[in-house]
Amino acid sequence: MMQKFLEMFKPVPDAGEMLTDAGEIKKKYRYWRIRMMYSTFIGYAVFYFVRQNMSIAMPLMEKAMGIGKDSLGLFLTLHKLLYGVSKFLNGILGDRANPRYFMAIGLLMSALMNIFFGFSSSVIAFGIFWMLNGWFQGMGFPPCARTLSHWFSPKERGTKWAMWNSSHQVGAGLILVLAGYLAGRELNLPIPSFLGRGPVFHLAGWQLCFIVPALIAMATAFFAINRLRDTPGSLGLPPVEQYMNDEGAAVTKDSFDNESFKKFLRRHVFGNKYIWYISFANFFVYILRYGFLDWAPSCLKEMKGIPLAHGGWITAGFELFGLVGSVLAGWLTDKYLKSRRAPVCVAYMAVTLVLVMAFWKLPPGNTLNATLLLFALGFFIYGPQFLVGVTTADLASKHAAATAIGLTGFFGYLSGIVSGYGMGLTVKLYGWDGGFYIMIVSAVLAALLFTLCWNARPMHEQV
Repeated sequence: MMQKFLEMFKPVPDAGEMLTDAGEIKKKYRYWRIRMMYSTFIGYAVFYFVRQNMSIAMPLMEKAMGIGKDSLGLFLTLHKLLYGVSKFLNGILGDRANPRYFMAIGLLMSALMNIFFGFSSSVIAFGIFWMLNGWFQGMGFPPCARTLSHWFSPKERGTKWAMWNSSHQVGAGLILVLAGYLAGRELNLPIPSFLGRGPVFHLAGWQLCFIVPALIAMATAFFAINRLRDTPGSLGLPPVEQYMNDEGAAVTKDSFDNESFKKFLRRHVFGNKYIWYISFANFFVYILRYGFLDWAPSCLKEMKGIPLAHGGWITAGFELFGLVGSVLAGWLTDKYLKSRRAPVCVAYMAVTLVLVMAFWKLPPGNTLNATLLLFALGFFIYGPQFLVGVTTADLASKHAAATAIGLTGFFGYLSGIVSGYGMGLTVKLYGWDGGFYIMIVSAVLAALLFTLCWNARPMHEQV
């Protein structure tokens, strides 16, 4: 039984008979590329349903359960730390695993952790289930990285990955709106009893923020099993570089033996200085990303005088404008910079620094300007956040994309020490001014680290 379960995770080998008819190859590639794009897009967007719901639930839990900002921040930190470790380790596994089942199992288990969290009542239980959720969340991105890097060639990576990357914003935006709606509701269901009227089953708003998204995630896990497949080679198709006539990229088989894979990792991932620079830059980008995403509803309510329900919508806009910023950043690097991603990252971070200071100094009661500034922050923060993954995939190639992105992701979520517990404790002790000092320093350091990668190019262009 267990052996059969583990067999599901093994990568599917290349088909015994490969297609040779050009017309048939074009037809099948068009169909499968669209299917892989929308399947991974929907699957990863729903991962956010059982992760980003916490930001809306936190103010409610603080009031209903008497949990302080420092404790809530600790939940975020522990979650992100385990998520970062999981993303790295599962990245190594993800490069050698069937994304069809790898992604579905991760989403299903993350949904279960949300249900357990929603029915818990102690701080210890909250911490345990949210930490475990962080681990299973780390099974979401690696199968997507494997799928995208095998089905889309390097010359189109900036644009196509930007389209897919909007799943982050769509998922986070939708759950912020849904959770914002659920937060103001309660559910009372009578429990049937043979001895007359039964007891009433009560769910508070903060509980609904976890249980309803979990049910959606469970259904999506089975959708992923139905829709996803492995590499083009497993379906009898040639490598994507050959299909796309990508003259600049080396055409290699989709399959890769274990010993060659280990050597490849040592040389092109762990021995690549640019991947390390990008990893440290990602640490500070994620402080900015989650500093706003996790704490914006609370900050808008307490610092700017904006109601929580409106704060959910505004924070959703932060995500959706991030979508536009990501797509533009990817298009610019493909169209005008020949896959040089760092210059755009530096420019975006410089603007982010100005916007952080403007948002900080904006007086309370100015809802329109607070909204516009937060939208603009999403636009400029998410450009570098997206380009980190694309640049890393360029440097590591399709054979180690999940591993390399897992490494940069580990540093990104290691920042949860700062954006979660660190931010919560800082705001508790020094007010929101202290939190904005953290944001300003992060924007400066991210820009400087991206500058070190100014001339970094895809692996096949390196001399």
